[in-house]
Amino acid sequence: MTGILPTYQRFVNGVPVPTISRRSFRLREKYLIISVLLTFGIVWLGASFYLPEFKSSSSVNDSVYSVYKRIQKVGPELLMPPPLAHNDLSNFPVVGIVRHGEEGDDPHIVEDRNRLQAKIDEDMGMKVLERPQFEVAPSGSSSRGPSKPPVDAIEEPSLNHNINKDASPSGPKSVDSSHKYIIPVDSNSDADVRKKRETVKEMMRHAWNNYKLYAWGKNELKPMSKRGHLTSVFGGGELGATIVDGMDTLYVMGLMDEFREGREWIQQSFRIRDVDSELSVFETTIRFVGGLLSCYALTGDSMFRDKAVEVADALLPAFETPTGIPYALINPSNKASRQYHWAGANSILAEVGTLHLEFNYLSDVTGNEVYRQKANRIREVFNNIQKPDGLYPNYINPRTGQWGQRHMSLGALGDSFYEYLLKAWLVTNGEDEQARAMFDEAMQAALEKMLRVSQSGLSYLAEVKYGRIFEEKMDHLSCFAGGMFALASTSLDNSVSERYMDVARKLTHTCHESYDRSDTKLGPEAFRFSGAVEARAMKSNEKMYLLRPETFESYFIMWRLTKEQKYRDWAWEAVQALEKHCRVEGGYTGLMNVYHSKPQGDDVQQSYFLAETLKYLYLIFADDSLLSLDEWVFNTEAHPFPIKDKNPLYRKADKIEDNQKP
Repeated sequence: MTGILPTYQRFVNGVPVPTISRRSFRLREKYLIISVLLTFGIVWLGASFYLPEFKSSSSVNDSVYSVYKRIQKVGPELLMPPPLAHNDLSNFPVVGIVRHGEEGDDPHIVEDRNRLQAKIDEDMGMKVLERPQFEVAPSGSSSRGPSKPPVDAIEEPSLNHNINKDASPSGPKSVDSSHKYIIPVDSNSDADVRKKRETVKEMMRHAWNNYKLYAWGKNELKPMSKRGHLTSVFGGGELGATIVDGMDTLYVMGLMDEFREGREWIQQSFRIRDVDSELSVFETTIRFVGGLLSCYALTGDSMFRDKAVEVADALLPAFETPTGIPYALINPSNKASRQYHWAGANSILAEVGTLHLEFNYLSDVTGNEVYRQKANRIREVFNNIQKPDGLYPNYINPRTGQWGQRHMSLGALGDSFYEYLLKAWLVTNGEDEQARAMFDEAMQAALEKMLRVSQSGLSYLAEVKYGRIFEEKMDHLSCFAGGMFALASTSLDNSVSERYMDVARKLTHTCHESYDRSDTKLGPEAFRFSGAVEARAMKSNEKMYLLRPETFESYFIMWRLTKEQKYRDWAWEAVQALEKHCRVEGGYTGLMNVYHSKPQGDDVQQSYFLAETLKYLYLIFADDSLLSLDEWVFNTEAHPFPIKDKNPLYRKADKIEDNQKP
């Protein structure tokens, strides 16, 4: 046996000390030792699995970047931008923006240094996350929320044409260095007009900055709740609908810092193939494909074109029907398609008929004909089918190619189909003669069957069902028709040109009346004409204002084509009304009832508010050279498309790329 005490201590004062001998530890000691070992083991395993820095030294940067992205998602304004890719916009020449630094400095470091200094200057003396109050609206309007003061010394663009129009998809995938972002100068010297234009520009900043602060990457913003809107037409996914939809508006307004923020997010984070929820084929086309292609046309940046290809390719499975007419909804992840439950087996006229501009232009800039073929097949169905009373019903079955119920409208369900017949002809510089012929034939029938005049002389477009007037009402969505008829009148001198312009004036006037007769001076979702009630909503769900742009679209086109001052005056009234009733601390909200002097907000900042509403209001107070109607056609989401053979920014491709084949 081996004792615990050493041998020289086994006798004390001659008295033997009992030998203490054990072959093993006591049970309690065993538990203690095992507990210590287990603790060390758990700590080691935890460090290995949950701390990426312990995996390998090469993962340190990735871990830090991951933490950065998480914090950026929660509060993007708390952080400096992450390092950009070598071919990103920090190396992209921008006219009018000067970067300071010694020769040979890394441009990313210089960019970060400048942004940090700007942020320090901006936040000096301010509390964390607070922004200064800034009032720009003239007396009589209310600017009721915090917003950044104007810091850009960039004048509004009136796009110069010194950009190579032959940009080919064979170039680099992000930025084509042969192009520049142009910062032109608006020639309008009228101080009052410039002040009004700056007010709209500040509204865009307020909408964008609050979206960035509270809902970055989400589709839309709830400005009153200050969080992402998860029940929009794009669901709860992170497709950044507001970012993609608002990009060309930022560019047109000269808000280049915000534009670069959006571009970086699109390049790094936009992945439509990863979305495992149903998307509207129509909404995704006009907002995403349209918005991306517009940015490509304006800038020559091939990243936008390539992202548009990704979106369009994700939608193509919805077109696999016997007629080629697509289903309404598509899941990009599993490629499953279906119709809206409320539409039965039918597709919607306005949706399937509003793809031509985007798909045709995408084929032109990529050299891939598959997109044009999809759009043209739909066109042939509508061209060959029998039209009841010369009109197109709002429902069509994509399997049989037969009409659903005989309900016709130039408002909801039908509107943009007719708009695209005209614009397909305009954007091809008159080459698409079939589209113009179909438009004129349909408008003759519409003016005969739908155009009505109220007791007080207001003209409006009623709805027809089975050959008879169905409802004596006009949707707010129908208010685009004033501008549509004006474009039709001035773009082709024929026997109906004068009639078209007369109708354009009268419909635009009626839509203005629907605004003027409300307490908020903003128009309802629909307004009726029955007896003593004229241009007013009757039902509760018709009294809402959803930040819609259609009336302002007609103001814009009528101003550009007629130069009648009343259209600018009406637009300014609308700006003041939006500032007074829709502006909140967290952005802009729609209204539940336009007939209340202090209406409740619906707590949704629609993506089209940035894409359309603010763009049209801004352009009304801009010079005609900014997106001239002689060179640009706006899609139904107000994304500008260059006119073929008239606009050098058309950028038609010469050949197809292998990676763009379907």
